[in-house]
Amino acid sequence: MANSSASKAFTALSSLHPSMANVKIIGIVIGKTDVKGFPDRKNIGSERYTFNFTIRDSPSHFVNVTSWGNEDHIKSLSGSFRVGECVIIENPLIQRKDMEREERFIPTTPSECKLLLSENHSTLKVCPDYEVDSKLLCLVHLPVKESRDYYALGDIVANGHTLDGRIVNVLAAVRSIGEKKHFTTSDRRKGQRCEVRLFDETESSFPLACWDNESILLVQSWIPGETVIFAADVRISFDKFRNCMTATIISKTIITTNPDTPEANILLKFIKGNKEANVLDDEIDSYLRDSINVSAVVDVYTVEQLKAKALQGEGKAEPFCGLLYAYISTLNIDGESAKVVRHRCSACGYIVNEASNTCPTCHKDSLGCRPLFASFDMLVDLTDHTGTLQSCGLSGSVAEETFGCTVNEFLAMTDEQKTSLKWKLLLERSKIYLKCVFSPRARAGLRVSILSCVPADPAEASRNLPGQGRF
Repeated sequence: MANSSASKAFTALSSLHPSMANVKIIGIVIGKTDVKGFPDRKNIGSERYTFNFTIRDSPSHFVNVTSWGNEDHIKSLSGSFRVGECVIIENPLIQRKDMEREERFIPTTPSECKLLLSENHSTLKVCPDYEVDSKLLCLVHLPVKESRDYYALGDIVANGHTLDGRIVNVLAAVRSIGEKKHFTTSDRRKGQRCEVRLFDETESSFPLACWDNESILLVQSWIPGETVIFAADVRISFDKFRNCMTATIISKTIITTNPDTPEANILLKFIKGNKEANVLDDEIDSYLRDSINVSAVVDVYTVEQLKAKALQGEGKAEPFCGLLYAYISTLNIDGESAKVVRHRCSACGYIVNEASNTCPTCHKDSLGCRPLFASFDMLVDLTDHTGTLQSCGLSGSVAEETFGCTVNEFLAMTDEQKTSLKWKLLLERSKIYLKCVFSPRARAGLRVSILSCVPADPAEASRNLPGQGRF
């Protein structure tokens, strides 16, 4: 295991037995939960703290480890290592696990045993990578389930309610990583949440929710458009509010980042091809099933402040949302040169390549079995008293709501009617919700999508407009 003669002193996980004592174990941490506190029944009024993690020392063997103790000890121990690091454990208590009861809430392991770390008798030390055998380090890229035992995202969506509540495995690529959001429950417990968007050859955007700090730390190390994951034992649910299927990381889940399997390598080639074709850009929020509740967006900006934020955020991948009180200053929807409607693939929502009549996501040469549909897709300029934000995306249902007509109704209009509609919207004081993504290729360093555009109440705009000047 470790690159020294001392490696002979390590006990293999495959050899563990409850009768053994004074053992020394080395392994890679492949899963970890948050620290939790529980009332101590022996000392009324005090709490005991615990957390679990899973270690692995070979392709076939991994075990769960539980540590109990006082708050300071457990929090210090948990904070001393992360998933993917190698640890050496000395003198753990080896117990036979209760197969049916325990593995409902912790990862399923092939071992008959589990390890218990005692605050007074057991020790854990992080082993530097350079002292660890490369064969041990490679285990972080090996899924804990059969590499072909997973659901494609499209199959999860297609099965819908039949998978609601099921625990399944997922192989997917990372499209985007949302912000970590904090909240307080009705009983004053603090929590956090982070949502990752996944995709594969069958589905362009699928939500994966994380509710604990350990999983959020892990997902924040991923690179959108480059990372593939194998998520073993995630819970699949139907989100009634958003009317879509979702996956959630739970205490049983073990995630393998960039797994070294044939299936993962095929998916990696797929996402690299899409990246080279620039189809990983967040073209249309609504068609990527981006569930942004505009009523929760409260940060008000001026154009000048958005441009300044773009300079400060150069190199960042994290998008942000904001509210802008401005007006549409450029809206080219009339005349022969106007190109405001494009066709999309009904299977994934992406814009179809007009020259080759192919979908960049589905890679279909013939779309006869996958109907196309027309959708608004245009760029507009937004102006307030501080400047102009150029080339903002206005598309899909947001454009229909802004124009007050459907795509088909718009296409049936005469040029005169389109011109009349344009002048009705131009220079109209508006309350505009935006999603902004830092992008060096975009004007002003931001790629901007309009999430909502409605007439602004003058009094509201006057109260909320930051900076100097008036509309």
